[in-house]
Amino acid sequence: MSKLAVFFPGIGYTMDRPLLHFGRRLATELGYEIKPLTYGGFPQKVRGDRSKMEECFRLALSQAKEMLADVDLAAYEDVLFIGKSIGTIVAAQIAVENAARDRIRMILYAPLEDTFSFPLGEAIAFTGSGDPWVGGEASRIPALCAERGIPCTVIPGANHSLETEDVSADIETLHMIMERTRQFITRT
Repeated sequence: MSKLAVFFPGIGYTMDRPLLHFGRRLATELGYEIKPLTYGGFPQKVRGDRSKMEECFRLALSQAKEMLADVDLAAYEDVLFIGKSIGTIVAAQIAVENAARDRIRMILYAPLEDTFSFPLGEAIAFTGSGDPWVGGEASRIPALCAERGIPCTVIPGANHSLETEDVSADIETLHMIMERTRQFITRT
């Protein structure tokens, strides 16, 4: 079976950060061809500034489309889009525009609300109750997931990197996230 995992990083959360690094290793272990995307040129001080956020989205979307221009997603039997933060919005936009959208499954690490303005199909999400990018305890992410039937794991007190101040707890959380990611990927 031909399998592809496309990684959509966040603004400052690159492929060498824990969620994407271990997500990539996991997908490789499970036999997926890996397509990591990189984008940049973002403005500074984005959080809380809607116009800068939209600019980041446009930049990331344009760069992602360019990097995927020669990739025929329909040629793969199984396609994973694994995104972090703004990468979840970019992934959702690209998925909805692609002819292979029905076979694209999504893993959403710290998704932003705008991600849910797209039909997501089969997906799983992870968010932190202390994530200031989505309103912390007042976050609508769990409810948006529930409305769409998307399993959502809320990590108590975790920030936008799905981390807390407790390193040991963060290592356990990362293990749990990767196990749930594995279960989602291997579910047929």
